[in-house]
Amino acid sequence: MSPNGSDRSPRRPMRRKLLQALTAGLVLATATGCSYNWEDFPRLGMPTPTTEEAPRILSLWQGSWAAALAVGVLVWGLILWSAFFHRRSRTKVEVPPQTRYNMPIEALYTVVPLIIVSVLFYFTARDESELLSLKKKPDVTVNVVGFQWSWCFNYIEPVAGSTGDAKKSPELDAIPDRFKKDFPANAGGVYDCGTPGTRNPQTNNPGPTLWLPKGKTVRFVLTSRDVIHSFWVVPFLMKQDVIPGHTNAFEVTPNKEGTFLGKCAELCGVDHSRMLFNVKVVSPERYEQHLKDLVDKQQNGYVPAGIAQTSHEKNRETNNL
Repeated sequence: MSPNGSDRSPRRPMRRKLLQALTAGLVLATATGCSYNWEDFPRLGMPTPTTEEAPRILSLWQGSWAAALAVGVLVWGLILWSAFFHRRSRTKVEVPPQTRYNMPIEALYTVVPLIIVSVLFYFTARDESELLSLKKKPDVTVNVVGFQWSWCFNYIEPVAGSTGDAKKSPELDAIPDRFKKDFPANAGGVYDCGTPGTRNPQTNNPGPTLWLPKGKTVRFVLTSRDVIHSFWVVPFLMKQDVIPGHTNAFEVTPNKEGTFLGKCAELCGVDHSRMLFNVKVVSPERYEQHLKDLVDKQQNGYVPAGIAQTSHEKNRETNNL
């Protein structure tokens, strides 16, 4: 019996245990949510992954949703708990005990958000580092050139009938040496460019078509001729900005054949919505034949990659060599 005559002491241990259980469940769900197998959960609006790297992104997405759901359950539970256990009694009129502060609760308010943010930051940083790491020698290198209002694709490959050297090509001067050093020798190359009115002949989807070989590691080197764009192949679950005066790059390994949609994911001007393209993943043999077809169409060499790097970017590249 408490000093004011009300029997409140049995409730307090129960409340404390409930709070501890909710906290432990939240921390456990947050700490493990990003490590589940992506196939065990719904994709939550994401398309089916079509590269070897995409499941890592999908797993991070699903884990973030799991953590958000755990936080939501905790918040909803506390709201309902407060509404029911602290409602005014219909038979009693006394004012309930007033608490100025509660150190365990205030510590909880601080510690739990820090744990949530720290766990999400760890998994995000881990996956981002892995996704942006570049292998020494990719199987295929494609220079993606964004411009208002379409795309060009420079296939940096040695192709029979196309002579030249990508490492010395003036059209590729905008690409830093740290990417050029991995270009294949004597890569005369071929290119393909589109306009907003271009369409894929098989699917009739708008935009030019980028061809890629299945099972090969592809490095995209991203450059722009005018403003910031963003290169996004939807089922790859990976996109990166295409910035004038700065070169970005990332790698993927397509593992499913088919024709997939791509688009610009950065608002780049009045016709941004028309900056669409297609990605056609085929067998390595069919990919090589496509490069030869581009030679037959006289699409030899390369189109200008874009705006050269600015002074501060050149300095950064020099410092990182």
